Amino acid sequence: MKNFFKRSLPHVTHIKAHPKLQFLGEWLHDPNLWHFNRRSLAGGMAIGLFVAFIPIPMQMLLAAILAIFARVNLPLSVSLVWITNPITIPPLFYFAYQLGTILLGIPIQEIDFSLSQEGLFHSLGAIWYPFLLGCFVFGTISASTGYLLINFLWRSQVHRSWQLRRKKRLMKFLLAGKKKLANKLRHRAS
Repeated sequence: MKNFFKRSLPHVTHIKAHPKLQFLGEWLHDPNLWHFNRRSLAGGMAIGLFVAFIPIPMQMLLAAILAIFARVNLPLSVSLVWITNPITIPPLFYFAYQLGTILLGIPIQEIDFSLSQEGLFHSLGAIWYPFLLGCFVFGTISASTGYLLINFLWRSQVHRSWQLRRKKRLMKFLLAGKKKLANKLRHRAS
């Protein structure tokens, strides 16, 4: 699992050199931000998934700042905000709006959307509360699920590696015992 994340995530130098993160200065050099351990990856997963559902521009920046303050894996938290990208935003945010209306017990409103600033503000004025509630609930659920999933997978991998070590030690012990028994039988036969 650790190797998967090391291969999949952007390299430390790419993130440290990113021009929009330079204002963070020395904070980017904290080694805890680049660790691949259970705590760091689970926290980075939770932050990245939660921030992905916050409907604001510059989510990567918010994820980076939160990861720095929480001292969790920065590359993972910044990468995961791309779950909400120009292709996935419309269906995810529509489902967030639907969830918000269900939780509030209000009907889904038909919106006449126009590509003007006035039309946008009018449309959002009618749906902002259920939309933000749905985004918060989706963000919380996905962050919790991601956190628990990383913990579960990490512990499962550790358990499997311990079992594998135990089997290897047992096989080594059994092979050593067979050799001793074979040597004893040879000495008796001669």
